Amino acid sequence: MGVDDVPLDDKAKRMRDLLSSFYSPDPATSSGNSSNFDSLDAINTTSFDADQYMNLLVQKSNLEGLLQKHVEMAAEIKNLDTDLQMLVYENYNKFISATDTIKRMKNNIVGMEANMEQLLEKIMSVQSRSDGVNTSLFEKREHIEKLHHTRNLLRKVQFIYDLPARLGKCIKSEAYGDAVRFYTGAMPIFKAYGDSSFQDCKQASEEAMSTVIKILQGKLFSDTESIQTRAEAAVLLKQLDFPVDSLKAKLFEKLEQSLEDLQLKTEEITNVLENSNDPTNLATTNDASVHEFVEAIRAYRVIFPNSEKQIIKLAQDLITKHFEITQQYIKEHISVSKFLGVLRIIWRDVLLMDEVLNEAFLPDYSLEAAQGVVKQYVASTFSHLLRDISDGLTVNVQTKRKEGEEELPLQVALETSKNAVLKGSMDVLVDLHYLLDDNLGFLLKLRDSIIDWVQEGFQDFFRALDKQFLLLSGKNKSASQEQGLAEGIVVDKVLAGLVLVLAQLSVFIEQTVIPKITEEIATSFSGGGVRSFENGPAFVPGEICRIFRSDGEKFLHHYINMKTQRVSVLLKKRFKAPNWVKHKEPREVHMFVDLFLQELEAIGAEVKQVLPQGGLRRHRRSESNGSTTSSRSNQLRDDRMTRTNTQRARSQLLETHLAKLFKQKVEIFTKTEFTQESVVTTIVKFCLKSLLEFVRLQTFNRSGFQQNQLDIQFLRAPLKETVEDEAAIDFLLDEVIVGTSERCLDPILLEPPILDKLIQAKLAKKREENAITP
Repeated sequence: MGVDDVPLDDKAKRMRDLLSSFYSPDPATSSGNSSNFDSLDAINTTSFDADQYMNLLVQKSNLEGLLQKHVEMAAEIKNLDTDLQMLVYENYNKFISATDTIKRMKNNIVGMEANMEQLLEKIMSVQSRSDGVNTSLFEKREHIEKLHHTRNLLRKVQFIYDLPARLGKCIKSEAYGDAVRFYTGAMPIFKAYGDSSFQDCKQASEEAMSTVIKILQGKLFSDTESIQTRAEAAVLLKQLDFPVDSLKAKLFEKLEQSLEDLQLKTEEITNVLENSNDPTNLATTNDASVHEFVEAIRAYRVIFPNSEKQIIKLAQDLITKHFEITQQYIKEHISVSKFLGVLRIIWRDVLLMDEVLNEAFLPDYSLEAAQGVVKQYVASTFSHLLRDISDGLTVNVQTKRKEGEEELPLQVALETSKNAVLKGSMDVLVDLHYLLDDNLGFLLKLRDSIIDWVQEGFQDFFRALDKQFLLLSGKNKSASQEQGLAEGIVVDKVLAGLVLVLAQLSVFIEQTVIPKITEEIATSFSGGGVRSFENGPAFVPGEICRIFRSDGEKFLHHYINMKTQRVSVLLKKRFKAPNWVKHKEPREVHMFVDLFLQELEAIGAEVKQVLPQGGLRRHRRSESNGSTTSSRSNQLRDDRMTRTNTQRARSQLLETHLAKLFKQKVEIFTKTEFTQESVVTTIVKFCLKSLLEFVRLQTFNRSGFQQNQLDIQFLRAPLKETVEDEAAIDFLLDEVIVGTSERCLDPILLEPPILDKLIQAKLAKKREENAITP
């Protein structure tokens, strides 16, 4: 106690030393090492040496220090005197209080000895009287106990004699539990006296119980009885020492058969959900059966204590079959609320069985099965969305072909498809978000997985949509024939318009749908992370945008090629049919020109329904780069009129054409934009190039050459009104004239008056036809 544990001020340290010296006067208990007295703090020890202390103080302190120490010690002495007085006063008060207490105790004890003697005398008197009463009543009490014992024996004997009648009443009222209880209560008496006094009662009771056992066995193996009734019958048979263990296999076989009644039926789910807006109403049809199964599990565990493995397997099989039925059910197009309703029913069954089979870990077991079901539902949602979009693009087309109706405007098909892709995708996100908001046990654990499945679903959905677009456009003919998508579709009209719709729809997906879906996924489906790092992110918007940007360009060029091929067939027929070497003089514009312009008009009508109108840029050739169309035609005409030699005229024409090719810088084929004018212009250019190729394969006389001159001249005005690049069209038309002249035996142009007269006659005829046609 003399060693300080914590820093204290001097006063507190001295007070503790005083108390220590007061309660421990033995010097041996204090730490009295002589080495400790070599300091100024040794004044508080029991072996204090004043001379040594003064010598040490004089050695270590100067005069001012000694005076300061003197003042401090004087103040400390006064304080110690005051503390000592307070300590004496406090102890004095305690001694006075203790003295008063002792006096009061002495006064209270003074009369207690006499009272104790009186109490002892009264106790002895009561004891003597009690002994007298017991002695006088002993014989009567013994007699009463014998009578009571005899009465109990008579009751038991009466119960034994009444037992057969009691058992008969229980059988009539089907109170088999009471019958078993009565019989098991009488079994000890039957074992002791059944062969002598109660032989008849025992035999009658055994006959009645044999009837009860047969009835219980019938209930146990009856297919019409409930699981609870079977379990109760098994418990009663076991109480009768019936060899139930030998029936264990049959009992579990019956329990397995009863699981079929507990399974969720697809037709039951459909009927309940169709007749009620609340999917949880299905629980009312299933809860009773599940409760019976739970009670049966309790009973079977009592009957067969070592059958946990079999019972656990039955419970797991029931959960597995629930999820298998759910998988069959979600193949149909069901709402997320109905799907969650079925999951709630399964989860309720899991919790009910988990109460009696905790060691089966059914919540964890159901989590594995739920993982596959929820993943299938997410995938099914995207499959139905893909089917809806595909049906919107193809079903109407096939129906129109069968019924012979006029096709709907492509604009309607485009807007419907846009709405199906955008709104359908956003609706899918909203519906699947309900899976994240629900508080079901396995859905909470699958939250990160659901987020990954949704992102993967969109990635796979757009890849599948890309493949579907390719099939519908005919780019993948082998696959489309396998799936039957191209069967029954009019390739020249319907499919071409469908390809144009797909082109514009691909652009819409790239520019509008993917950004909105990306934003919604970042807001509502962020997180996940179940996928391994090596697999990369689940949803990659950049990749999808690249795919549909490429698709849009492919479909646009595919549409242009299809239309060009159709017109090329018309042009091919035109130039292969007649004998151009024996052609007669031109009298009117050939009807292929009308067919050509009609095809271009139909193309323009389709394009206007789907593509936006762009800024019309008409490219005209300047005089510095070459002559205009009229000057070129006049030059060609003048060249033919001034030459009399055919060979010389052809040579001059070729020289003039080559010179103009080097002078002019006309860009014929430019990048096709997603606008009406750009697509029509590209198609016209390709058609004119095809026309030029067909011309170069034929040989013309003068009349044939002039017929082509007339047809081409008539086409100039309507084509230049249709396209945005007049310079390129002018150049290609001139190319056709030059190519015809190269293949002409006598390239002499028509006179301008004759050419204008024939063109005006054709225009007047068209005006009359337009006036007649309503």
